[in-house]
Amino acid sequence: MQRIGIVTSPSFHMDVVASSVFEMANSCLGERRYDTCFVSENGGLIATPTGLCVKTEPFDTSKAFDTLIIDGGDVEQGFSNHFLTFVRSAPCISRRVAAIGAGAFALAEAGLLDGRKATTHWARVSELRSRFPSVAVEDDRIFVVDGSIWTSAGMTATWDLLIAMVEMDVGWRIARDIAKRMVMYHRRSGGFPQVSTMLQLAPKSDRIQKVLAYAEEHLRAPLTIEALARVANLSPRQFTRAFRSETGESPAKAIEMLRLEAARVMMEQGRHPMKLIAWQTGFVDRERMRRAFHRAFGQPPKAVSRTARNGAATQTRTAVPRWDGGGLNGFFS
Repeated sequence: MQRIGIVTSPSFHMDVVASSVFEMANSCLGERRYDTCFVSENGGLIATPTGLCVKTEPFDTSKAFDTLIIDGGDVEQGFSNHFLTFVRSAPCISRRVAAIGAGAFALAEAGLLDGRKATTHWARVSELRSRFPSVAVEDDRIFVVDGSIWTSAGMTATWDLLIAMVEMDVGWRIARDIAKRMVMYHRRSGGFPQVSTMLQLAPKSDRIQKVLAYAEEHLRAPLTIEALARVANLSPRQFTRAFRSETGESPAKAIEMLRLEAARVMMEQGRHPMKLIAWQTGFVDRERMRRAFHRAFGQPPKAVSRTARNGAATQTRTAVPRWDGGGLNGFFS
């Protein structure tokens, strides 16, 4: 059985969400693969700002975990010496260490992120970068894996990170089943931006939302103004005016944004040639895709693909011996 420790503080937010993923994994597997417990400085009941309480065990570095998950809580309050000492011990008592959102600040202050890639919630990226210059902060990824250290943007990205952990442990079929049972729209890899194109555009009416959903599902199609206007049941002139009013972008710009996002995800997967990516995402050819990447990111697709492959290679290196119920398979030897 794999023991999961969730480090909890009085201002925690996502701890219960984290435990629910592993409980869902147990349900999908039909056995108790994961045993989740909450730990805190002094143990006992810990209450959230909303009044929800969880029972916690006190910190104990003599107990090993398969995975330790750090919820940083309220960064402004700072971290006690006891808290940071326990966090520093995490790589010695666990196979992998994860930080949810502001938990990255705890890892950074404990020195666990020195020279590593990491991320946090977009609202705190600049603060993390300025306070800890030795950390290679990835500011537009929902989660980052560097060796045995995992960091996420927090909030809904917590699900994506933890399901990725389960996929590494037991395979993609169980990970897919967890996502389905949790009614997730789709699973996101670590390379997804923290603020998606659909969220940026944020259309107000069902009509324009329907158009964007159609476009996202038919990126290989020409997606002309006339075709999109038919989906909205408007004339091309009415559609263009309504689209710009609701999203702040022209239809052509919005479609390009959707195609760029899809292309970036395919590049992170690292299994597709550029010619195929350009065709699958509707750019038609590599040259059009190259120009779009330069406009949006200031660099060509190959540079983005290289960064994505490096991230994937880093994640692959986390495939260390699995928990077998009797120890970490020589992890401490």
